[in-house]
Amino acid sequence: MKLKRIIWITIGVALVAAMILKLKSNKDTTQEMVYHYDKEKPIMVGVDTIRIISIDDSNVYTGTFEPNKETKISSEVQGKINSILVDLGNYVSKGQPLIQLDNSLLKLQLQSVEVQIEGLEDDVKRFTILTRADAVQGVQLEKAMLGLKSAKVQKATLIEQISKTTIRAPFNGVVTAKLNEEGAFAAPGIPLLQITDISNLRFTVNVPENDLNKFQSGRNYSVSADVFPGTELSGRVAMIGSKANIGNSFPVQLRVANTKNLSIKSGMFGKVKLTSGKGEKGILIPSSAIMESGGKPQVYLVKDGKAMIHDVTISRNLGNQSVVSGGLQEGDVIITSGFINLSSGMNVSIEN
Repeated sequence: MKLKRIIWITIGVALVAAMILKLKSNKDTTQEMVYHYDKEKPIMVGVDTIRIISIDDSNVYTGTFEPNKETKISSEVQGKINSILVDLGNYVSKGQPLIQLDNSLLKLQLQSVEVQIEGLEDDVKRFTILTRADAVQGVQLEKAMLGLKSAKVQKATLIEQISKTTIRAPFNGVVTAKLNEEGAFAAPGIPLLQITDISNLRFTVNVPENDLNKFQSGRNYSVSADVFPGTELSGRVAMIGSKANIGNSFPVQLRVANTKNLSIKSGMFGKVKLTSGKGEKGILIPSSAIMESGGKPQVYLVKDGKAMIHDVTISRNLGNQSVVSGGLQEGDVIITSGFINLSSGMNVSIEN
């Protein structure tokens, strides 16, 4: 029995020893797999050398050109369309006939009224003579005169209706839609043609509330169309929105003359550029190079092959860059990338 117990104890001790050795081996393997950063090894970083440059403090807003005037033309009277005198793309002048409706019945009614007027005029002349001679009562003359006035009103009404059967252009423009055909029936409210005036354009941009004060009503700004990037146009502010849209920005509308050598189309995109005109010189650095420590902006400078944290003063941001008003001078080298594991005093190696 003693021998068996000794054997079991020996086996248990051997198992425990094997487990300890296995755990130690696993620990060594795990430690070997863990990356141990060598603080003496230089970190690869990207840098930028500080220079004094001209700061372009300009803002660009993208917008869309729209026609100055655009309308769908319909008839004021009912009638069959006899002829459409223009086609898509035609330029039309104000007052030019566009559509002719059937007015034959109205002209017949006009002839009938004109015959009535002739008869009533003769009655008025005759009753005037007879009344003066006391041959008839004055009431008959009055009735004839009232009938003549009524017939003349009816004639004027028919002439007006006949004139409305010729539909004319309300302003200069281009036919941009043909919405009906000859032989169709025209009625008030049914659109027949669309006329678009692009001699002057409305250019609308959406401006954030912080920049809204940069636009002044009645002032001219530089506008360009994307299809003519090298040509600057003058846009006069006609409207500054009083209500924000869904994106919490405000519409600003400018009027732009569409010169013949450009022919900007409705729906094209463009830009309006605002410049401060100060011609300021200063230091611009990438905003991504700025660190925050206790609410103070800081950057890493490269000095003697080491990264050194340094306080700076930022005056404003321009897009993804920041204007530095203090803490840096021309010739300083700042770190712009490679911030992982980087801290002040560490060795750095500059990327080529």
